[in-house]
Amino acid sequence: MAGHSKWANIKHRKAAVDKKRGKVWSKVSRAIMAAARAGGGDPATNLALRYAIDEAKAANMPKDTIQRAVDKGSGASGGADFETITYEGYGPSGVAIFVEALTDNRARTAGDVRTVFSKKGGSMGNPGSVAFMFQSKGQIFIDAGKTDEESLMNTALEAGADDIQEPEGDDGAWTILTDPTDFLGVKEALENAGIEIADSELTKIPDNTVAIGGEDVRKLMNIVDALEDNDDVQKVHHNAEISEADLEALD
Repeated sequence: MAGHSKWANIKHRKAAVDKKRGKVWSKVSRAIMAAARAGGGDPATNLALRYAIDEAKAANMPKDTIQRAVDKGSGASGGADFETITYEGYGPSGVAIFVEALTDNRARTAGDVRTVFSKKGGSMGNPGSVAFMFQSKGQIFIDAGKTDEESLMNTALEAGADDIQEPEGDDGAWTILTDPTDFLGVKEALENAGIEIADSELTKIPDNTVAIGGEDVRKLMNIVDALEDNDDVQKVHHNAEISEADLEALD
């Protein structure tokens, strides 16, 4: 999701996800449990757990619910063993799709993901077929009217941001990209400077994008929505560039 449509894409997907809050909480709980089980229940020494808790807070999960997930994952109250697995495939017009999952049953998840691609008009790819097209990045959005350029630049770059991209239009947003290891540090620096964050996440950024429109947008979103509806799937990334007009047509 890049170019003029990047912030519009983010807002559209965020609105869609907000409608499924119960499922979102289930997914972030699973991420917290997996991180705590792998690296312990102290976020001060477990970076993966800090990331997972940060996403849970962004999803407005209550503190006690977050703590229960930490306790369950770290062994205080049992819990399943989850493994991270990725799947790769293609949508309409050759759009690359990269799927991140946490599962306690690899065969079940693989079958479910394959079925989605098959029934929704996509195709599964071999491991490595699209992964090389994406880079892992921290991504932070600041509404254009919420800060001035000098303050944002000074704060973000000093905290270790890799790149700052200007807003696209009056209602756009500044886009700050970071290395994953610097993501929380940059975010905390912005918050401490009083700069309001519109949205933030660890994500996969495509090196190149494919512009699609019309019916291809609906076909792609049908694949993405079906994948995101699966309890084992954590995140779905793609390299399509979609206009605001086509996003509005979906609604």
